[in-house]
Amino acid sequence: MPVGLVCPNCNRTYADRWRCACGSPLEFASTPKPDGPAPAFTSFDGRRGVWAFGAFLPIDPHVTLGEGFTPLVDAPAWNATFKLEHVSPTGSFKDRGAATVVSRAIELGVDRVVEDSSGNAGAAVAAYAARAGLDAEIYVPSSVTAAKRRAVESVGATAVAVDGDREAVSAACRQAVETGEGWYASHAWNPAFFAGTATFGIELAAQRDWTVPDAVVVPLGHGTLLLGAYRGFRALVEAGWTDRMPRLLAVQAAGYDPVAAGRGGGSGSEGTNDLADGIRIRSPVQRESIEAALDTTNGDAIAVSGEAVERAATALGDGGFRVEPTAAVAPAGLRRYRKRGIIRDDADTVVPLTGRAK
Repeated sequence: MPVGLVCPNCNRTYADRWRCACGSPLEFASTPKPDGPAPAFTSFDGRRGVWAFGAFLPIDPHVTLGEGFTPLVDAPAWNATFKLEHVSPTGSFKDRGAATVVSRAIELGVDRVVEDSSGNAGAAVAAYAARAGLDAEIYVPSSVTAAKRRAVESVGATAVAVDGDREAVSAACRQAVETGEGWYASHAWNPAFFAGTATFGIELAAQRDWTVPDAVVVPLGHGTLLLGAYRGFRALVEAGWTDRMPRLLAVQAAGYDPVAAGRGGGSGSEGTNDLADGIRIRSPVQRESIEAALDTTNGDAIAVSGEAVERAATALGDGGFRVEPTAAVAPAGLRRYRKRGIIRDDADTVVPLTGRAK
């Protein structure tokens, strides 16, 4: 029996729904926790993908493409460690959430999923839906790159182009959901997607023999990775497998930086960063949860310009890391955090490289 959902705002419960009647995002009514001490990392079977961490997941395993188990690589030029999420099956960390959200769809007897995305989430959901034998419709901006549109269509999904900004794309997709055209496999709304991205934090700690870094610097749009990391680290503390959580430090694109602006780290006069197209989100639907995650971990949020991202992407390429511009946002933010004195040069810091160049 699939786990039900609950609203953290008004406590309504549902068997399934894409959001609460009050407008709030929903969460799983319960999530499992493993018993006993933390096992050795070598005891996890990477062939199972994120399901190797199934003791933490409120969903049964139905589909995988071998996502997760991405390398941790020293990056001395940055005084940091990079976690190479861009080597995932479809090229981004979104594969973690796609595996779990499509598995949730299968549990519920869904035969058609829909998603709205600027690229990576749509490509991931499309691929995992194809693997599971489900139909998929991905709503994308009409300005999306040809490569990202091909990534959706090459696995048999339908790309629905929508004129306007990301908010317009999301609105068109939600309208399709409300009229019964498919089940909303949303990386912004669906708690099953966040269950998958939570494995980022669990896996990172496991790779480090159940220690956590001082800080993790992540790009922030809808909060898919930040909230996943937070929930993964929190689950480890609750299970007694770690004794603390790292500081979560978010990086937004200038001009699309409501969380950073609210914390005094906004873009100011730096203009609008349209280069980081994967996080051009002005109104993240999980903002309340994002703010709570930052507050709980003594975190922060800043914004970076397109020029800063371009410089970081060039430096990453020179070091052998072939990533898309959005994946250069966190390294660019790392530099700004250090300049502001928020991260010391000698701090144990992990930065995920979230998506590969297309």
